[in-house]
Amino acid sequence: MATGYGDILKAPHAARLLTGTLVGRLPNATGPIAIVMLVRAGGGSYSLAGALAAVYGVANAIGQPLLGRAVDLYGQPRVQLPAAVVSALGAVLLVVAGTGSTLLAYAAVAVAGLFTPPLEGGLRALWPNVLGGEDRVHRAYAMDAVAQEIMFTVGPLLVTLLVALWSPAAALLVINAIGVLGALSVVVSAPSRAWRSAPREAHWLGALRSPGLLALLGSFLFVGIALGSITVAGVAYADDQGRESVYGWLMAALGLGALIGGSVYGARQWAAAPERRLRAIVALLALCYLPLTLTPGVPAMTVLAAVSGVFLAPAIACAFIVVDRHAPRGTVTEAFSWLVTTIGVGSALGTAAAGPAAELGSTSASFAVAGAGGIAALLVLLATQRVLAAPGGGSGKVSGGGPGDVASATIRTENDPGGAAEPGFSSGHQA
Repeated sequence: MATGYGDILKAPHAARLLTGTLVGRLPNATGPIAIVMLVRAGGGSYSLAGALAAVYGVANAIGQPLLGRAVDLYGQPRVQLPAAVVSALGAVLLVVAGTGSTLLAYAAVAVAGLFTPPLEGGLRALWPNVLGGEDRVHRAYAMDAVAQEIMFTVGPLLVTLLVALWSPAAALLVINAIGVLGALSVVVSAPSRAWRSAPREAHWLGALRSPGLLALLGSFLFVGIALGSITVAGVAYADDQGRESVYGWLMAALGLGALIGGSVYGARQWAAAPERRLRAIVALLALCYLPLTLTPGVPAMTVLAAVSGVFLAPAIACAFIVVDRHAPRGTVTEAFSWLVTTIGVGSALGTAAAGPAAELGSTSASFAVAGAGGIAALLVLLATQRVLAAPGGGSGKVSGGGPGDVASATIRTENDPGGAAEPGFSSGHQA
């Protein structure tokens, strides 16, 4: 598995693009926790801290697909870097103004969230041009999903360290400055500067006019619900055990499971159609969530948490392949951003649902929200399998075939031994 990922990272620009994207997304991964720490350090209530973090999350969910559409229309450098700077300025405004003016604080976090650059969707749009072969691109999706898990594990630890060394205000400023540098590293690279989306049909719905994409988003809304509920259920379990450190162990185990699953998934080639494969992966994901409701002792629960994470990274990696196959032509960055947004919205809903489940029912009931989310995600995929069976996007089909094209529009599909072209694979072309 390491050899496969090593081959990808040796490709020109690949390591830089992956690293820059991860660093650029650091504010997104750590923003809510940094905001909560800042508000609490200034004497604000938990209610205010939670409300500001929620506004940041909602604004982020709104901004990602909108900025993704702007990237498809105007290119990456003209959108990604200005958005990163404006988002960082929103964080600066929050630090300078504090919570003395509640209205100003809400405006600051709204700006920071709304203008978070869609670097994740942008990276996945670049992979076909950087790597060329379909198998390598699919492996890159898996590697990307694994890297995201590492970032979301390391990011909060970095914020905690910065708070311990300096202050919550300094932590928020530092992570946003790092985020701008990450975005800058991406947009000044040759692939980012040269990338252009394929020609698109003007339509107000953009990527959302694809029935297949809508079906996928419906499923991954419930995957997000499962993920969000586990974060709250894990806190409830740690409270039951009387040890706050238990929560850290559970989240670390979940991340380790995702790391292992994503590494194994990306190490091999898959023959089945990605839509069929996604149904199997989501079924296994749902199955692995169910034992969490048993809430055994800490050692056994830690193992169950690790098992529950095994199919998470493969599910996300496979979902991005399906997105690329179903996104309408010229909307690939927007489509990728919609999936990121949908998972985020689902996570917020899962957090909201698991809290009352723990208070009114039990810790097992809060973990049952995750199991229910996984089952619902699978049911959506089963109910819409006819819609998903025929990719109808052509998100990146490169027209013309001029000398500037670097990603062929005739890459064979995974399930087409006859060699029919897959219109939705190549995400863009060089200018």
